[in-house]
Amino acid sequence: MYPLMFTGDGAAVAGFWTVFTVWVLGELWFQWKRRLPEGAASADRGSMQLLIASVWIAVPLGMGAAVVLSGAAIPVARQELFTAGLLLMVLGLAVRWYAVAVLGAAFTVTVGTTQDQGLVDTGPFRWVRHPSYAGSLLTILGVLLCCGNFISLLALALPIAGYAYRIRLEEKALIDALGDPYRLYMSRTKWLIPKVL
Repeated sequence: MYPLMFTGDGAAVAGFWTVFTVWVLGELWFQWKRRLPEGAASADRGSMQLLIASVWIAVPLGMGAAVVLSGAAIPVARQELFTAGLLLMVLGLAVRWYAVAVLGAAFTVTVGTTQDQGLVDTGPFRWVRHPSYAGSLLTILGVLLCCGNFISLLALALPIAGYAYRIRLEEKALIDALGDPYRLYMSRTKWLIPKVL
């Protein structure tokens, strides 16, 4: 059984590829426009490249596995899983873009801090420290769920590892820049899922 993004009905397939394209173009725009400003202290240590690689290996790997390893296809509720995956993609985009909008000019694709670095704890940052990463992971999970394949879902491990590395670097940079206010913020919030993780 091949994934519905390649074999499903027209409206569902068009919906998937539309959301997928919006996601990819949005990420390319962030890469182009949201770099560290001049004079900022970079603490990236290759995390941007690692993160990009983890995502863009996982997604084609998941899609490819769904085609090549069709024996591992999820056999039940395929249309419902596809719809759930599509909804997760949209939700993930909304969460990420909301977090980026709240950060404003402070959002960059490279880990680093500026001299006037401030603590942002409004909007989605009230509940988790890295809502834009949570949104990205939701989107990726949605894409892989749309593949309708158990093996495809395993590809999520790559971006999880990439984001875990990135989060550790980012939190060290923010502790160094902000000190106790950031430590206090860490004590009352979780990484990605409110009150859980």
